[in-house]
Amino acid sequence: MSDELELFSSGEPEDRSSDAAADAADAVGAADSPLAARMRPRRPEEVRGQDEVLGPGAPLRRMLEGGSVSSCILWGPPGSGKTTVARLLARRSDAAFVSFSAVTEGVRRVRELIAEAKTRRQASGRRTILFCDEIHRFNRAQQDAFLPHVEDGTIILVGATTENPSFEVNRPLLSRAPVFIFGPLSTDALKGLLEEAVSDGERGLGSLGLDVEEGVLELFANASDGDARRALGLLEVAAELVGEGGRITSELARQALQHRFAIYDKSGEEHYNLISALHKSVRGGDADATLYWLARMLRGGEDPLYLARRLVRMAVEDIGLADPGALEVTVAAWRSYHFLGSPEGELALAEAAVYLAAAPKSNRVYRGWKVAMRLAEETAGSQVPLHLRNAPTSEMREWGYGAEYRYDPDEPGGVASQEYLPEPLRGRRLYEPSASGFEKSVAERLARWRQLREGHETSGSG
Repeated sequence: MSDELELFSSGEPEDRSSDAAADAADAVGAADSPLAARMRPRRPEEVRGQDEVLGPGAPLRRMLEGGSVSSCILWGPPGSGKTTVARLLARRSDAAFVSFSAVTEGVRRVRELIAEAKTRRQASGRRTILFCDEIHRFNRAQQDAFLPHVEDGTIILVGATTENPSFEVNRPLLSRAPVFIFGPLSTDALKGLLEEAVSDGERGLGSLGLDVEEGVLELFANASDGDARRALGLLEVAAELVGEGGRITSELARQALQHRFAIYDKSGEEHYNLISALHKSVRGGDADATLYWLARMLRGGEDPLYLARRLVRMAVEDIGLADPGALEVTVAAWRSYHFLGSPEGELALAEAAVYLAAAPKSNRVYRGWKVAMRLAEETAGSQVPLHLRNAPTSEMREWGYGAEYRYDPDEPGGVASQEYLPEPLRGRRLYEPSASGFEKSVAERLARWRQLREGHETSGSG
């Protein structure tokens, strides 16, 4: 029996209760299975690019070497090795391994598998590793079905997810199943994997005698978004196009790439990662990075009008009065996209984004507004000073409404010596202008007016 088949064979028929798991095991090493399945790592040291969790002394590596597997969540992008590691965990333990997908199977199937696990444990004392692929596809109520059986030891739950577990997995489950984070594979790791696949005559394409032009494997690695399955799939397509003994050129490689789409989920974590990168690139004044992240989102299928709204937000949040024109430019870009659509309107968004990146920055209005909103809540009962109140009736004038109000344009310097904040907030500074761009002149003007107010003889400030 091969090592890989031993992974799923325990001598007990019920251990092969998941057809998906059995089929996956049988596929590894089979000549007619996909290249990605044939090249799947069989030992921890063969897993590439995940040293943080699988390097010497790393947590998962210790779990594998110790053979004592506990419940855990494996979080990472597609093709980063989550399923492979789940199989390795099962292989290194004495537990039975059962796999299912939350995409195609529901809670009813979970209950069936847990019932089988209980029977197995009662009959032989053997525990079950229940591997749940795409666990984030279960809602929180469905995830609760695992909890009592994880707690009593009936199952060891290994969940795999491409979405942030802190958003998608319920707290009680997270407290019982630590999260191990897998990153996308680096270009170097993917290139090494592709080189191995080209030369490996047993599991890879070595028997085909392919001639691969220099730079092609790096092109595939760069185009795969850190996904090993995608990289191997591209190589396999190219190999099928040229046939045995063929030469994979850069031109042919680009043909294999023509239907590739960037990984992007407009409602998932990557959406938030990319918009965060765009916003921070603008804030940091990096026009090159700003254009890149904007292009990544547009190529990934993001709604251009969403991006237009975010640019308007950046104009008021991060540029503010340092460059009041930023708001005009971004609103104009939003309207231009409405008028032109794609692809022409995207250039207006790019122009606005670069303008923002190059503009002087100030968040002083943004910060002042947050303070104002807090104070408005804390001092909601503060009375409007009498001299600032409207007095449309004679009775209100008798009560002192509007009394001793001084009309600023008639005062020396155009500023009257009177208070405008309510009594509890007298002297508070909510807005402190920066010395950046246009806001520098705003700061000078406000300081001058403040001096005029303080320098005049106080008269009837209410």
